[in-house]
Amino acid sequence: MSLIKSISGIRGTIGGKPDENLSPIDVVKFSAAFGTWLLQQNTTNKKVIIGRDGRISGAMVQELAAATLIALGIDVIDAGLSTTPTIEMAIQFEKAAGGMIISASHNPKEWNALKLFNHLGEFISAEDGKQVLSIAEKNEFNFASVDKLGNKTFDDTFIQKHIQAIVAYDLVDVQAIKKRKFKIVIDAINSTGAIAVPALLQALGVKDSDIVVLNSEVTGKFAHNPEPLPEHLQELCNAVNKHKADIGIAVDPDVDRLSFVCEDGSLFGEEYTLVAVADYVLNNRKGNTVSNMSSTRALKDVTLKHGGNYYPSAVGEVNVVNKMKAVNAVIGGEGNGGVIVPDLHYGRDALIGIALFLTFLAKEKKSVKQLRNTYPDYFISKNKIELGKDFNIQQIFDQITKKYKKYPINTEDGLKIEFENDWVHLRTSNTEPIIRIYAESNFSTTADNIAKKMMQDIREVM
Repeated sequence: MSLIKSISGIRGTIGGKPDENLSPIDVVKFSAAFGTWLLQQNTTNKKVIIGRDGRISGAMVQELAAATLIALGIDVIDAGLSTTPTIEMAIQFEKAAGGMIISASHNPKEWNALKLFNHLGEFISAEDGKQVLSIAEKNEFNFASVDKLGNKTFDDTFIQKHIQAIVAYDLVDVQAIKKRKFKIVIDAINSTGAIAVPALLQALGVKDSDIVVLNSEVTGKFAHNPEPLPEHLQELCNAVNKHKADIGIAVDPDVDRLSFVCEDGSLFGEEYTLVAVADYVLNNRKGNTVSNMSSTRALKDVTLKHGGNYYPSAVGEVNVVNKMKAVNAVIGGEGNGGVIVPDLHYGRDALIGIALFLTFLAKEKKSVKQLRNTYPDYFISKNKIELGKDFNIQQIFDQITKKYKKYPINTEDGLKIEFENDWVHLRTSNTEPIIRIYAESNFSTTADNIAKKMMQDIREVM
C-alpha cells in the first residue's frame, strides 16, 4: 500500500516497509519536514499543538511526531485525545505556529495520518504542502543542538474550551435546547466523539440521563466501519427506536463529520446535515454558501430561497475554505456531513453542527423527520472503484470526456457532467487509492443507474 500525500495530509496503513506504508520512519520524516517548514515561516513562534483521535496506533504516532518536533527545537503542547476541529481552535487559543492531529478520519483502524495545520488553525494549502513534501524528499532537516531542544507540555483542556466557544456562539440557544428536553443517542465509534459529544450536549442543557452513548469505549477498535454512511448506521437507527429518542447523532473518529437519525429510526441523510444547518444560519444572517461539487444541489435551493448565492468548490476542506473566503460565505462545508462556520473557525466541525442543528429544531418546534420533510428529495449514489499502482487517470477522464462531449462538463476537480436535472462527478480521492463516482437525481434508481453506467465506462477504459 503506497503512502498517500495530499492536501488531506500524509496518510497510510500502519506497519510494513517505509515509503509504502505509514512506518515510524515516515512519521519522523514528514514530521521533520512539517516542523522545518513551520520554522521557515516564523523563526520566533516555535509553539505547535498536537492531538490524536482514539485510534490504536495514535499514541505511538503522536509520540514519534512530538519527539521529532522537539528535536527541531519546537515546543510541543500535547493535547492528548482530541478532535480535528478542537486542534484547529486550540491553535487559535494558543496563538501557535501550527498544529497536527493524528487521525485518518473515516478510514478503518489500520490507517493513520498526519493532518497538518498552519498558524490560522487551517489545513495547509496545496502549495505549502508541496513545500513540505519537497523538504521531506530532500531530507532538508537541521535538528537542534542539545541546548536548544524544544519542550513538551500537556494540556487536555482544549475540548472544554472548544465547547465553551460553541456555547457562547450567538446563534446557539442553550435555553431553547434545554427547554426542548431532547433525548439523544450518539454513536461515538470508539473514538474521541465519546469524550467530546456528551460533554457538548451537557453544556447545551441536555440531561445526562437523556444521553445514550453507543460504542463509548475509546479503544480505536471500531465497532463498525467508521465512515458515517447509511450502511454503517443500523445500530444507531435501532437504538433510536429502542430508547424512543428524539434524535440520533453519528460522528466519525475525529469528529469533523456529522450525520443524524430521525426519531423513527430513518436516516436524515448526511448530505442534508449542511443543508439544515445552512437553512438555520441563513434564517438569521443573509449571505452566500459554498459546498464542494460532489454535494447535493439542495444547498443551492436553500441558499436561493434565502436570497443568497451558492458557489461550488473543488473537493477538499482547504478548497472549500478558499472559496468561502473568496465569496464571503456565511456558511459552507461538504456533503459528507462537514459543516464549516467561518466566524467560529474555518474547519469542518461536528460539534458546532450539533449545537446549531439542535437550536434550529428547538426554535422551529419540529421533529427531525418534520424538518427533513421541508427539504427536496435528491438522491446521491456514492460509489468507488479501486485503483492499482499503475493507472493513467488522465487517459480515463479523457475517454469519458470524449464520450459525453455533448453535455456540460466541469474539469476543475476531476470530471463533473451535467445531465439536465442530474449530474455525475468522477474524481480521484485525496485519502484513498480510488476513483469516487457520485451521481445525483430526483430518483434513487436514476442516480444508481447513472453511477453504474459511468463505472462500466471507467472499467472499459481501464
